[in-house]
Amino acid sequence: MMKKSILIKGSVLGGLAVILGAFGAHALKEVLTPEQLISFETGVRYQMYHALVLILLFVITLKVNHTFFNRAAQFIFLGVILFSGSIYLLTLKNMLDIEFLKYVAPITPIGGGLLIVGWLFILLGSLKIKKSHTKKNRCGT
Repeated sequence: MMKKSILIKGSVLGGLAVILGAFGAHALKEVLTPEQLISFETGVRYQMYHALVLILLFVITLKVNHTFFNRAAQFIFLGVILFSGSIYLLTLKNMLDIEFLKYVAPITPIGGGLLIVGWLFILLGSLKIKKSHTKKNRCGT
């Protein structure tokens, strides 16, 4: 079940990144300052990169079902929600006219830290792959 949820999370984040990217490019172009638009686009870009990473992790877990890859997916998903989500909220705080959103700023580096932890788990998982497993896959058996 964990494998399927990785694919679902990756596809949802990817689809939302396309929608938010289009929203930013068209609807927000006249509303945001150039700096705010660049910040919004950064959130979209990181979201899409990590959506693709989640889909790749799904493919990896089909061959190598190691707990480190599952943990990586969890950290990356939560990291994207906090990192990109806080960037979206901070960028749109003036437009939404919600004063409380200024307190969201500390969430962005927490999300970035979770993304880094996710990448570290990918590294740990790749170091745990046994040579015999990679040899077997190379030979096509």
